[in-house]
Amino acid sequence: MKETKDLTNKYFKAFNQQFERASAGRRRLEESAKRTQPDNPLPGLLFSVPCPFAIFNPPAIHNSIQSSLWRGGFSRSLYWLWVLKGDDVNPIRLPQKDFGSFDILRSVSLLVLQFGSIFVEINHCFHVYDLKAAACNPGCIMATKGNSGDNRSRSSMSIFIVVGLCGFFYILGAWQRSGFGKGDSIAVEITKQTDCSILSNLNYETHHGGDAGTIDESEAEVNEFKPCDDRYIDYTPCQDQMRAMTFPRENMIYRERHCPSENEKLHCLIPARKGYVTPFPWPQSRDYVPYANAPYKSLTVEKAIQNWIQYEGNVFRFPGGGTQFPHGADAYINELASVIPLDNGVVRTALDTGCGVASWGAYLFKKNVIAMSFAPRDSHEAQVQFALERGVPAVIGVLGTIKLPYPSRAFDMAHCSRCLIRWGENDGMYMMEVDRVLRPGGYWVLSGPPINWKNNYQAWQRPKEELQEEQRNIEEIAKRLCWEKKHEKGDIAVWRKRISYDHCRDQDSQPAMCESGNADGVWYKKMEACVTPYPETTNPDEVADGAWKPFPERLNAVPFRISSGSIPEISVEAYQEDNRSWKKHVNAYKRINKIIDSGRYRNIMDMNAGLGSFAAALESPKLWVMNVMPTIAEKDTLGVIFERGLIGIYHDWYPINSMKPLLPNILGRCEAFSTYPRTYDLIHANGIFSLYKDKCNAEDILLEMDRILRPEGAVIFRDQMDVLIKVKRIVKGMRWNTKMVDHEDGPLVQEKILFAVKQYWVAGENNTASSR
Repeated sequence: MKETKDLTNKYFKAFNQQFERASAGRRRLEESAKRTQPDNPLPGLLFSVPCPFAIFNPPAIHNSIQSSLWRGGFSRSLYWLWVLKGDDVNPIRLPQKDFGSFDILRSVSLLVLQFGSIFVEINHCFHVYDLKAAACNPGCIMATKGNSGDNRSRSSMSIFIVVGLCGFFYILGAWQRSGFGKGDSIAVEITKQTDCSILSNLNYETHHGGDAGTIDESEAEVNEFKPCDDRYIDYTPCQDQMRAMTFPRENMIYRERHCPSENEKLHCLIPARKGYVTPFPWPQSRDYVPYANAPYKSLTVEKAIQNWIQYEGNVFRFPGGGTQFPHGADAYINELASVIPLDNGVVRTALDTGCGVASWGAYLFKKNVIAMSFAPRDSHEAQVQFALERGVPAVIGVLGTIKLPYPSRAFDMAHCSRCLIRWGENDGMYMMEVDRVLRPGGYWVLSGPPINWKNNYQAWQRPKEELQEEQRNIEEIAKRLCWEKKHEKGDIAVWRKRISYDHCRDQDSQPAMCESGNADGVWYKKMEACVTPYPETTNPDEVADGAWKPFPERLNAVPFRISSGSIPEISVEAYQEDNRSWKKHVNAYKRINKIIDSGRYRNIMDMNAGLGSFAAALESPKLWVMNVMPTIAEKDTLGVIFERGLIGIYHDWYPINSMKPLLPNILGRCEAFSTYPRTYDLIHANGIFSLYKDKCNAEDILLEMDRILRPEGAVIFRDQMDVLIKVKRIVKGMRWNTKMVDHEDGPLVQEKILFAVKQYWVAGENNTASSR
């Protein structure tokens, strides 16, 4: 009983905090209800508080409870009644098993006669009802504030109506049990799988009485995942600091991906730290990050004079400065715009190497340019974590010995602002890798050492001869790559890659050309000191991968890789049909999750991006999408995604396993994504579990999704019904709330959609995984 009282106090604390804010909205809602819901069967609803935070959306709750009421949903959904009488709170547990609608409604009706209001918990979501008004029309809510005589007469009438309703539902329940209303019997069977909870930040207004499908998994065993130890709060499995120190430091090998073996992997839920809060919405998040989310102050001291980051009370403030732009990123970007076309949409995608806290990428959004930033997990603790908390695309990564996880000809621009990469070493291998990922005609920006070494060698505390040699090597490599130097002023130098190889045929020194036939096959492939060939052209003025189209025109234009037939079996018509299909899918998502494009979800991941049409349908200044291309996908279309002006990355939760050919029945070792925990607001998983079926353990993928998903973040699964039933059973033990719905084309389509929301919980809480 003490546990129940503690739970009560905890929930009521959250409830009381919302009361004042809800009051004004309640009055507006009552007036709206008179116009829009004259037949509402539950007009006594005051407001609802889904745990642990409240959203004020009673119309959606009305619809959900109404659907449950008439389809027998109360028989499995209504678990607790929290009865309010004066200052006392009395929890009454209602039976969950084999209860008909009448039994539940009879219990509710008896409480109506005794108390003025009740606090109803349906799957841990709270609904407060004024039961004196429950049998009246919406206007009765306001009328109860009239004179006492009216109140007494209306109260008597309310009791009379409720008793009558009880009799009606008794007859209805008996009829359902008699075996005659077959339609309702089927509905009851379907609602055995119903999840009537109103998930936090998800408003369900479907036409289904319960979850899609009729397979009852109530008896299936659920594995409850326990929280990991608090020391794993910021755990990055493939960039673990302790493991990194066991690898050679040469060429930054120790900062590359080194994932744990099977017996080292964690099989638990990574907790959020105490005090964790949802990040600020964009664009406020660009300038402010809650201290509790990433409490690392070292950069505020180390980079104090460079305006990277400042600690102010309970937030970090990012003034927009950087090592090479201490007076602000805006002025720095405007200087670049005098050389590079940043203002007309021609340059859309950028790569920021050694990004710091990604202020360059953050301020590029003003010019509708999206930057993929990367930096290692090193002594600058949490720089990539800060970038993602700010709502800026970033991954943990390094230029070492492995190729960058991006396709050839991907970026319009690459950037290094004092990124400490030794560009002139290893026979120019790093600059050749930049050349591979740059589009023909793309720009490379280098600011900081060794540019302007004559004036800065003393401040940099490096010998001027060393810096002079370093710049000479960079200039020589750029010449061999056939880059044109466009600008050098102060500490900034800009080169441009030629638009085709025709401009390079006559140069004296020709670099070695890469022999590999697949320039996009980069996952765990060693970097090479060779140049990736241009696509063939017919004349010197032709751009090797097609003329650049400005953004947003290029978002839906047919990409060069499609029009040229570079990707087998994907025609122009197939590409256009894919666009149309995903617009329809996304519209269906928005009807269920109405806040997808509201700004609540800033960092979005598409785990199986295809042609990028999901991201294209969502395109908005309020959000960005990390389009992930699994390397085992039937077709590699990540290059198409970049041509559309979107960004993405290669990744595989099922890496090449040398034992797989010998042991085909053994599941592969799944690998983690190169990011910190709690860095994505919404994850889209289209067909990902069908793709990895018999290759990777579904639990491993789901645990990784849980790691990178923020508390109260959402997931949309799209897959075959049998696959989603398995997924739903697993996430029951992961503190996720779920709701399965039919395909937008109807219930006969085997593909279904499973919506999920990760519950809010933090380290140190003595709570267990939800069974919902």
